[in-house]
Amino acid sequence: MKDLEKKVLLKLWVKQLFLFKRLHLRVLKIFCCLILFTACNTFAQVRPIIGKTTYPFLLYLPADSILKNNPPVLVFLHGRSLSGSDLNRVKRYGIINEIERGRKIPAIVVAPQVRPSESWNPDKVLELVNYIQKAYATDTNRLYVAGMSLGGYGTFHFAGKYPEKVAAAGAFCGGGNLKDACRLSTVPLWVIHGKLDKAVAFNESDKMVKAIQGCPTKSTLLFTVLPNSGHGEPERYFHKDEFYQWLFSHQKNSPKK
Repeated sequence: MKDLEKKVLLKLWVKQLFLFKRLHLRVLKIFCCLILFTACNTFAQVRPIIGKTTYPFLLYLPADSILKNNPPVLVFLHGRSLSGSDLNRVKRYGIINEIERGRKIPAIVVAPQVRPSESWNPDKVLELVNYIQKAYATDTNRLYVAGMSLGGYGTFHFAGKYPEKVAAAGAFCGGGNLKDACRLSTVPLWVIHGKLDKAVAFNESDKMVKAIQGCPTKSTLLFTVLPNSGHGEPERYFHKDEFYQWLFSHQKNSPKK
């Protein structure tokens, strides 16, 4: 009887040991997955940078393998509703919002914030670009800018003043200065506007496109007209693969500085 009890106890002990090992392996696998997830998302974090340039900004760094190989720089200029002194507002829509949804953009992304009473100043945007290009080794032939509404105006203004620096730009539901048209004709440009826009009239983009098309330089210009859309609908293009594929397909031909 005692031998039988010993055998039963031994079987129970072996069974418990087996279950413990299985549990231990599961815990170890979960722990390893958490470490891997944390490591993969270290560079995907968006962080605020304040006091380094006139505009405070949000900064996104790509994976280390990209960061070490002269990545491009993408500047996102927000609309009037995101103006203020709280950088978290800049996450509400656009490129930063798309990053926080999980998109891995193969570029350094900077998203400055302008004060409510101000418009985007191209010289202050350039100050920000210069800061990033000094802080990180980047491909200066691949500087991109994109913006919506007030940021669409800012995109037209920045690319219009510094066309030699911009590889490609996206201006959504904004407008610009007609005097910049022929400089803008040298920059690959994607313009998107809803015909039913009541915040910024469709004509603001339409007249810029016509002015650019009338320049001697043949432009690389896309004009997407959304016939049944208002002011907010162009934002969905920040969540489309085709926008980033188009943007990053362009680069300046000049030698890298």
